[in-house]
Amino acid sequence: MGFSRTMQTRYQLLMALLFVAAIIYLENQIQRLEAARDKMEHVLATMQLQSLQVPQFRRSDDDLAKSNDQIVIYNRVPKTASTSFVGLAYDLCQRNGYNVIHLNTTRNSPIMSIQDQERFVTNVTNWNAKKPVFYHGHLSYLEFGRFGLSQKPVYINIVRKPLDRLVSYYYFVRWGDDFRPHLRRNKHGDSKTFDDCVEQGEPDCAPEKLWMQVPFFCGHAVECWEPGNRWALEEAKRNLVANYFLVGVTEELEDFVMLLEAALPKFFRGATSLFQQGNCQEVAGGRPCPPGTGGKSHLRKTSNKQEPSKETIRKIQRSQIWQMENEFYQFVLNQFHHVVRRSLRRVNGELTPLGAQFFYEKIRPR
Repeated sequence: MGFSRTMQTRYQLLMALLFVAAIIYLENQIQRLEAARDKMEHVLATMQLQSLQVPQFRRSDDDLAKSNDQIVIYNRVPKTASTSFVGLAYDLCQRNGYNVIHLNTTRNSPIMSIQDQERFVTNVTNWNAKKPVFYHGHLSYLEFGRFGLSQKPVYINIVRKPLDRLVSYYYFVRWGDDFRPHLRRNKHGDSKTFDDCVEQGEPDCAPEKLWMQVPFFCGHAVECWEPGNRWALEEAKRNLVANYFLVGVTEELEDFVMLLEAALPKFFRGATSLFQQGNCQEVAGGRPCPPGTGGKSHLRKTSNKQEPSKETIRKIQRSQIWQMENEFYQFVLNQFHHVVRRSLRRVNGELTPLGAQFFYEKIRPR
């Protein structure tokens, strides 16, 4: 009797194990079929697009003229990997046939006088000899429509986690970076750590210094530059959604570059491979360098930067200004991830841009 029960139990256990093994096998097969289906859909979509003979996928003379008239403005926020990103634009400008111009304001002020605003928008839109053109500089958002101009630039930008950005700036003005290591910065010689600065309540690390990304997107209004102003935060969000072509994040810079190459090829054709070559194993933690690239790096690193302590992070995060800047960062991150989900697809573990996902049909009259 006992032997029979033992055999029955073993039989039930064996059947259960076989059932689990069958489930695992079926799940693996389903995953393989889904991966194969995705790859097949991608191939079929590409073949369909290549076989279509519809005029909307061809560049007309008007389209080419508009492309050659294009203006991109990168009103770069300090310490968000802006130097790294701009390096790509300079490396690509000659081969892609556009100009790069750095906007340098007096004392690096992000706010222009009303007369300089008018001069700038007029110069930018009328300097036809330099179009297509990529402008970059530390300038807060400027609405061209206010000046009665019909042509508007394509705005792009990058944001970074607020505290990371401030810590990077704090050490940058003291120690510089590996881009120009011998240049003496304006706080050179001050060896005080960021933790010490916060503990002693000094102005260089005060919460007000966090108020940077919100005003850059808010604009030139006086409220934009009042730390902790709720209207400024909401205006920055509105401008981002309504007036920026694409805004990425420092922490996911490669995805940002890939999207720009797919959407603005006139300026960014070849940017992804160039960025990846610069971020290979010669940069700590990077991927292996492709043969013959030499591992040229576009990534700049602040020297002698020390991560803040947990106590310092807690103190900073209790401030209303950090909370508002972080709210804006999370808003940007959510918008950026939405664009990534709709525009990129992971194939064999690598993200790749989607091809055209639309076409025209039933066109009448024939």
